[in-house]
Amino acid sequence: MKYFTKEVQIALVAIAGIVVLFFGMKFLKGLTVFSSDDSYYVEFTDVSGLSVSSPVYANGFRVGVVEDVIYNFDSQEQIVAKVGLNQQLRLPKGSTAEISSDLLGNVKLELVFGPNPVDVLEPGDTISGGQQQGVMGKAEKILPNIEKMLPKLDSILANVNMLLSDPSLANSLHNVDHITANLTTTTHELNRLTASLNKQMPSMLEKADGVLGNTETLTKNLSDLDIAMTMAKVNTTLQNVEQLTAKLNSGEGTIGLLMTDPGLYRNLTSTMSHTDSLIMDLKAHPMRYVHFSLFGRKDR
Repeated sequence: MKYFTKEVQIALVAIAGIVVLFFGMKFLKGLTVFSSDDSYYVEFTDVSGLSVSSPVYANGFRVGVVEDVIYNFDSQEQIVAKVGLNQQLRLPKGSTAEISSDLLGNVKLELVFGPNPVDVLEPGDTISGGQQQGVMGKAEKILPNIEKMLPKLDSILANVNMLLSDPSLANSLHNVDHITANLTTTTHELNRLTASLNKQMPSMLEKADGVLGNTETLTKNLSDLDIAMTMAKVNTTLQNVEQLTAKLNSGEGTIGLLMTDPGLYRNLTSTMSHTDSLIMDLKAHPMRYVHFSLFGRKDR
């Protein structure tokens, strides 16, 4: 036991502390302490935000971690990231890796699998990497357009302030209140009218049924008429009228002679004139024509 002196014990404790510190640092960085992951390499031209211990995801599931980032000083456009992936993961050929970040600034490496799951890469192979066009990237592209729009927005806001400060706007809003009140009143009246129409609708429908029934009866009567016979009678009547008109024009019959013979017209006129004179004289001297005597007739 003479070999475990205080000095040896202190040295053993120091070595154990250093070992614990080393593995503790790796654990805090997110690295597996006793890692059995397969190592792959990803080539980038820009690794902005990517660092050691950044997580690696595949379809949203964490499958590994970035173990190291190596900068190639001979080729300044080439940066290689060493990633450790779970041994159960099969990485198809043609797969790529994209650096993405969320709104909080957390950076991760997202694997994009190749199209052929049969041909897989071997540990130690190299795949290509790039930057994912995430929300922040899209926001960066939109920012220049937003900067161009700011002067126009400032002008629009100034016009809006002028419009809001215009007293006519308050008057318009006051008028809108009146219009709204009128519309409310109109709505109530329409509701009352609708309710009244609903009450009167059954009687109106009964009357409409009666009118439709009369219309059907009239239509049936019209359909029962013999149109051909009626038209034949009308034609016969027109022919008779035409014959009568021809006889009147030709002077046949009394009416025809009266219409065409001027002598008969003059004789009738003379007779009417004498008759009129006789009636006037009868009114003036009735005793000349009518005489009553109680003692017998007296010659005049």
